[in-house]
Amino acid sequence: MSNAELARMVESEHPYRGRALFELSDRVPRDDDAATRVGMLSRLTSLRRARLFDRVSLAWSAIIALLAAETPHARAEAYAAFADLSEEERRDMLDYLEVGTIEEAHPRIT
Repeated sequence: MSNAELARMVESEHPYRGRALFELSDRVPRDDDAATRVGMLSRLTSLRRARLFDRVSLAWSAIIALLAAETPHARAEAYAAFADLSEEERRDMLDYLEVGTIEEAHPRIT
């Protein structure tokens, strides 16, 4: 599927939206378009409310994927998406990532 098709699945709250987001996130290290789309999708209210576990939302997983890609474009998208979170969410996410600032976060996805 194309990046656009995967993004539409996420936006439309398709039952496989999580899988579609993860597939798109896997493309981020090699594809700036995927990074841009993941950054945009992380701002969806539905992804901010959808929990993977505990306090980790699909939106957080998107931001973490952007950070983990370690490309300049992906990190810029991550910083912008992080800035759009509420102050409480930003604090919680920094706590989860065990860093003081988002720029210090260098998560690894295995």
